[in-house]
Amino acid sequence: MDSFSTLIRTASHEQHVEAETSTFMSDLLGGRLGVDAYARYTEQLWFVYEALETTAGRLATDPVAGPFVRPELLRLASLERDLAHLRGADWRAGLTALPATEAYAARVRECAEEWPAGYVAHHYTRYLGDLSGGQIIRDKAERTWGFARKGDGVRFYVFEEISNPAAFKREYRDLLDGIRADDLEKQRVVAECKRAFALNTAVFRALGEEFPLSA
Repeated sequence: MDSFSTLIRTASHEQHVEAETSTFMSDLLGGRLGVDAYARYTEQLWFVYEALETTAGRLATDPVAGPFVRPELLRLASLERDLAHLRGADWRAGLTALPATEAYAARVRECAEEWPAGYVAHHYTRYLGDLSGGQIIRDKAERTWGFARKGDGVRFYVFEEISNPAAFKREYRDLLDGIRADDLEKQRVVAECKRAFALNTAVFRALGEEFPLSA
């Protein structure tokens, strides 16, 4: 019998690949889009993490979601420094969410308020993804747009408080394996992970429409 963390990883593999290979992400990482597209993407991340992190406090003592709420993962302050660097001091004034981003953030909030195990699904897909694939994005962004290494513009991808990401990810997977949920609930969490990837892919699609490469 596979462990729950393995089950989640294999069940969401297809969606994971689809998200990573979206046209927008390929164009962005391939250097075919300008820094404006990168800034717009960073703005969308702000809305998702705002939903994840403003609700985390009330879940800290929850028996299911609580163990996953780890201060060393928090990204909002880093995102805000990146946005100030990318958009200037008044970055909030021009901040707008795409409809796909609004739907994604709304679902995160809904889970946080009504279904802590569902919140864990979103927490997992975001933070473990950032710890892993996010490093590729940081490296590409530094080289493409000349950001200082691990500096303003890419701070979102720098987990300063996690000195050993591999060990942290192992620990996180152990938490998943020990989650307080029966088999039916675990199936629902797996389905929510798939939904999280689909919501994320919809944001990429919308960004791709906003930044089409001229044929």
